[in-house]
Amino acid sequence: MNAERIKDDELSDEPVPVMQQLLDNPFLLLFLGIAMPTVLYIVWGVMEIVSLPIAK
Repeated sequence: MNAERIKDDELSDEPVPVMQQLLDNPFLLLFLGIAMPTVLYIVWGVMEIVSLPIAK
């Protein structure tokens, strides 16, 4: 019974959800893991520079 159920699950024609396809891609996760902190630190640094008072 259990083997029959597994076989039926493998043969189902349900499409793989888009979010699962994205999260199954290790290169995309690597890129996001490097790009997101980089962008956030750059934005944070620019905000800090802009907030500095102008010297007289």
